[in-house]
Amino acid sequence: MRLVIAKCSVDYVGRLSAHLPPAIRLLMVKADGSVSIHADDRAYKPLNWMSPPCRLEEAPGVWRVVNKAGEELRISLEEIFQDTSYELGVDPGLRKDGVEAHLQELLAANPTTLGEGYTLVRREYMTAIGPVDLLCRDANSGAVAVEVKRRGEIDGVEQLTRYLELMNRDPLLAPVTGVFAAQEIKPQARVLATDRGIRCVVVDYDKLRGIERDELTLF
Repeated sequence: MRLVIAKCSVDYVGRLSAHLPPAIRLLMVKADGSVSIHADDRAYKPLNWMSPPCRLEEAPGVWRVVNKAGEELRISLEEIFQDTSYELGVDPGLRKDGVEAHLQELLAANPTTLGEGYTLVRREYMTAIGPVDLLCRDANSGAVAVEVKRRGEIDGVEQLTRYLELMNRDPLLAPVTGVFAAQEIKPQARVLATDRGIRCVVVDYDKLRGIERDELTLF
């Protein structure tokens, strides 16, 4: 990973145009080729970014980041304060607690819980950045990557998004759709998943285990 702190302006030219005036920002270049621009006044979301696959062209005072659609992120550098690179290695991904691990196992045994006609291809399908919980096929034999959480939050959606970006580069799998499965999905995570074309599935852990609830219900 390369981290550059610089005073820069940014112009995005593509389906939409956007401009960031000169300011001191963090430029992040990841091993997957993605480039993102960050400010110091927000949590995780960059001001602008270019997702892989894309190429970075560097010239004195300017970076050009171009994706396969020809869209361009142009970063004009006025002053560089720091430019450092680190080798992070392969990330093992988020570790699951006992409930998540068992939930993954139960869904693998009952893939139709995720969708009618779903079949399991394999558990822990490995990608370059870690394993996808479940790789399934839908009723039309399309590939589906499934991320399983006990509580579905934004970081889980981001994790599945990264997996999907890599898997859709594989011509033997593409197109790959995503399913975000959890016992509970936070509203913000649901909005983000929907925006990225990821389907959300709320699963009943006790029902999957064959446990009937004791409380009375109206329906």
